[in-house]
Amino acid sequence: AVRTGRALKIPVIGFYHSHFPEAYLRSSAKLLGKTATRRMMKLSRAYVRKLYNQHAATLVASERLARVLRDWGVRNVRVLSLGVNTETFHPDKSNAEATRESFGVDSNRKLLLYVGRLAREKNTAKLFRAFEGLQQRRSNEFHLLVIGDGSQRNQLRKLQARCKNVSWIRYCAEPRELAQYYRAADLFVHPGVLETFGLVALESQACGTPVVGIRGSAMDDLIFHDQRDWANENTAEALAEAIEQMSKKKLSRLGKEAAERAAQLHGWPRVFDRLFCIYREVCANYKGNRTE
Repeated sequence: AVRTGRALKIPVIGFYHSHFPEAYLRSSAKLLGKTATRRMMKLSRAYVRKLYNQHAATLVASERLARVLRDWGVRNVRVLSLGVNTETFHPDKSNAEATRESFGVDSNRKLLLYVGRLAREKNTAKLFRAFEGLQQRRSNEFHLLVIGDGSQRNQLRKLQARCKNVSWIRYCAEPRELAQYYRAADLFVHPGVLETFGLVALESQACGTPVVGIRGSAMDDLIFHDQRDWANENTAEALAEAIEQMSKKKLSRLGKEAAERAAQLHGWPRVFDRLFCIYREVCANYKGNRTE
């Protein structure tokens, strides 16, 4: 793409959407060893720096990730958050009770929801251990609904065998159906710590369902409600405690505030306005450089 852009004398914009040095190398650190991991991290950062500095601009989804790339020496970073379709993902509790009943969840239990891949880099094993800990202490207070599939599916199956309050949907392709699950949940659990954005957390908030997770990732820039009860440590015990504390809050109020902010800041019209503004600026600067 960069070579083609140069040949055609047009600017090329890159989108750094997968933070692979963190997501894959750190998760493989035990296998590679400390020395090899440090060497691979250094090489991968050099690769990112060389590749993206050839672009007219590099778009990232959060300010936190922008700071990381700037520290690595990428000079052209611009922040452009992802958007959410508020016509699909919006608060509407009309079908929430029926959806909950389909999983055997009554109003006395909190429905916890996870949406995403079941993989090491998504930290899903910690979610499963956290839920098992909750079940041991408060066996009838929570129900976990998992939507997604991946390499840790067997761990989920084992959790289902040990805990009766676990439901699993391997695949959900219809956005409107997914929105119903978001709305039916009391709390969305996001265990990942290597996210570059966290679109599912945005969709959940847009539907009026607050999020609980682990502090310290780009997710912190995306949560539009109080995070004081989020886990400060990347452990199953800390996540379980965070879920327990968050479940005591007035979740409907938190969800309402989050939905309003998500629609205001991340509706697609606002995101596209920002994107086209960046395009115009890049094109203007590129033409100016070309005529010098």
